[in-house]
Amino acid sequence: MPELLPPALARRHLLAFDTALLPEHRADVLVIGAGIAGLTAAVLAARAGLHVALATKGRIGESATWLAQGGIAAAVGETDSVELHLADTLAAGAGLCDEDVVLAVVREAAAALDGLRRAGVHFDLTEAGGIDLALEGGHSLPRVLHTGDATGATIQDTLSAVVRQTAGVKLMEERFLVELLVAEGRAAGALVLDGAGSPEVLRADAVVLATGGGGQIYRVTTNPLVATGDGVAAAWRAGAHLADLEFVQFHPTALDSASSPKFLITEALRGQGAYLLDALGERFMLRVHPLAELAPRDIVSRAIERVMEETHRPNVWLDARRLGRELLETRFPTIYEKCAEAGFDLSVDLIPVAPAAHYMIGGVRVDLDGRTSIPGLYASGEVAASGLHGANRLASNSLLEGLVFSRRVVRALQDDGGAGSSSGRIVSTPEPRPRALRAVARLEELQYLMSRFVGVRRTAEGLADASEAVAAMSEVLHLSMASRPELELQNLVTVASLVTVAAIRRRESRGTHFREDFPQRDDECHRVHTVWTRNAEPFDVPVHGPAGAGSEPSAVTLLGTDDA
Repeated sequence: MPELLPPALARRHLLAFDTALLPEHRADVLVIGAGIAGLTAAVLAARAGLHVALATKGRIGESATWLAQGGIAAAVGETDSVELHLADTLAAGAGLCDEDVVLAVVREAAAALDGLRRAGVHFDLTEAGGIDLALEGGHSLPRVLHTGDATGATIQDTLSAVVRQTAGVKLMEERFLVELLVAEGRAAGALVLDGAGSPEVLRADAVVLATGGGGQIYRVTTNPLVATGDGVAAAWRAGAHLADLEFVQFHPTALDSASSPKFLITEALRGQGAYLLDALGERFMLRVHPLAELAPRDIVSRAIERVMEETHRPNVWLDARRLGRELLETRFPTIYEKCAEAGFDLSVDLIPVAPAAHYMIGGVRVDLDGRTSIPGLYASGEVAASGLHGANRLASNSLLEGLVFSRRVVRALQDDGGAGSSSGRIVSTPEPRPRALRAVARLEELQYLMSRFVGVRRTAEGLADASEAVAAMSEVLHLSMASRPELELQNLVTVASLVTVAAIRRRESRGTHFREDFPQRDDECHRVHTVWTRNAEPFDVPVHGPAGAGSEPSAVTLLGTDDA
């Protein structure tokens, strides 16, 4: 076990179980998660002739995809190009993007979006009939396709309907991932809890992990309540390689209200011309970055926090008044309505906003085709660390990543073939420990620690305090528990421990990881991906150099009828 990690993180299983005594379901491919990554993988795998089980933690609409407002980035405009999209992504990633991964994703973006359109996603058009492209932070020109300000919900609803209509996909809702099963060194399925809390075994030749991130380790987050890091934690226990865990992106403009999760206000609104103002009514971003309000998210979030600290206020102000009621109601109807519910008129009032934890850049390390270090286990979307985002995700590249990587995963599934799911008995007998746990209270304590010490700005002293406190909380990992809130807490403690220790190890500032005690970027020592695995010391992997060869699109039938 690495020296700084709590010993409790060495535990392999959270529950005692015997697969021979549990109900069992079988499939060629088990997809876990039903956001854009999971839905895409399930549909394409079924259309490739594989029998698919699609397991999702809650109901099919409960995902970060559904909450995504801004849109999906792709170089489809007349003045745009793959090279420009590549350059913008690399610039936002602060030297930590793997260029071959970025190039593969931006090259395949147009074909992937064609598949979405043929599935029934209708992106907004201009009056002349062309695609209406929005401008967001870090992009050098308008590049973001959208459907109003509810792009994620449109994609989620469309793909969910496609899944329900696709023969070969068995949808299994309310299945909470407890453990990834590994037999003879290969992924063999998963142990889950059904809606009643009873354990089941889902056997498969291959497993696609698409469980999203772990934003609930923070007190203020835009992530849905189901985002408790279950996939990352389960992959850690299974022995998969994880990477880039110190990089957590905070969205600069979440509505400062009592809601949980926080309502995100897309930066497309700033791209349309809205300003950020301090308590004196001044546009403070003008003196911070040449792109002002449209600087990369890490820069805007840190600037907002500084202003909040200087003015002793819990927020700054978003000013969209100059855009006019008609434009705001038609282009941003969801935001307009949510602000009204909170007591603000977007066309008249200044809107209080503050940064909120938004996206985990790190996760399960994958190659260019979504393969993890465990044969038969693949990952796509926010749960994965693909090298696309580097140290700071470019706006609206997240939906694109899930879409493109799931296409590549299905091609890899066909290329790799199935080794046959193990039918052997798997028994876990962790030593039972007495327990007296108030999961809700411990969760609130964890979220407070992470928000205070491992947030937008970090220091050696604060990280040490967080590490000590989270290590003490990690004792919950020794307990044998069975309820979903308790298991979620164990997963969150695992993820929080990994994020904190990774942040301690990276003694520089880069992208979303800002150390006030090491404020400069250090390419000589830290232009690497730090890779972690259970019961082993972390190791550094150099960032991939110039773009190289990767798997090219094949004749897989995508979400449409004839696109490739």
